[in-house]
Amino acid sequence: MEQLISLSLEGGVAVATLCRPPVNAINEDWVARLDDVLDEVAQAEQVGILWIRSSERVFCAGADLALMRSLFDNPDGRDRMIALTRRMQEVFRRLETLPKVTLAELDGAAMGGGFELALSCDLRIVSESAHIGLPEARLGLLPAAGGTQRMTRICGEAVARRLILGAELLTGAEAVGLGLAHWSAPAGETETTARAIAARIAELPPQTLAENKRCIEVAAAGGEDGYAAELAGSARLLAAAETRQRVIRFLEKSPGPARRVMAQRGRGGRPD
Repeated sequence: MEQLISLSLEGGVAVATLCRPPVNAINEDWVARLDDVLDEVAQAEQVGILWIRSSERVFCAGADLALMRSLFDNPDGRDRMIALTRRMQEVFRRLETLPKVTLAELDGAAMGGGFELALSCDLRIVSESAHIGLPEARLGLLPAAGGTQRMTRICGEAVARRLILGAELLTGAEAVGLGLAHWSAPAGETETTARAIAARIAELPPQTLAENKRCIEVAAAGGEDGYAAELAGSARLLAAAETRQRVIRFLEKSPGPARRVMAQRGRGGRPD
C-alpha cells in the first residue's frame, strides 16, 4: 500500500512529507491520508507547527491525471470528481483552521490542487525557480478546492483575477512579490530555511500560537467581534501555567524603573 504522506514528530515540529512519486498526484486515498495526518497533529499537544514538504522534485502537481481520465467521460464519474473536490475543500479547510501554525515548503512545482493545499497553510516558502499557480482555466475548469476563495483573500481581487482568469504561472520570486508566499530561497535551499523557520516558531508555546492564529482568522473572516476574541484569548493565556512562567522570568530579568535610573546614573547617563 502506498504511504502517500509520511509524518514525523520532532519535538514541537510535525513534519508531513508528501511522498507519492513522481508528482504527489491527488486522489481519494491521498486526501484521506492528509485527513489522518491532521488527526495525529491535532492530538499532539507538544506540537506548535506543522511543516508540509515533499520528497519529490515537485511539491504537488494537483489532481491524479489517470483518475481524471477514468472518470471524465461519464456522468457517474463526473459526480465522483465533484465528490472528491468537495472532500478536498473539507480537508483543506481543516488544515486552514488547525490550531497549529502551518508552513508549506515548495521546493518544486505546485499546480492546481497542490497550490490550493499550500494556500491553505499559514506560511509559504518557495524556491525562487519553482513554478506555481492555478492554471485550471486552460482545461476549461476552475480551482474548486478553495483556490478562488483563498487566492482572492490572500493577494486581493485584482491579482486573483489576473492569475486565475489568465491561467498564469509564477516563479517563486514572483509569488513573493505578489503576496502569495512569504519567503523565497534558491533552489535546493528551501529546506534549510524552512527548518529554521519551523524551529523558531516551535520555541513558542503551542497554546499561544493557537490563540494568536484564532484572532487573525477572526480578523480575516469578519462577522465576529475580533476585540472580544482578543480578550477571550488573553484570558485563557493568562490562566496558562507556561504564560505565567514566561512573564515571571521576563519581569525578573527586566529592571524596574528605579533600578534602571540608578544603572543609567552609574554609567554617567541621564534617565529618559
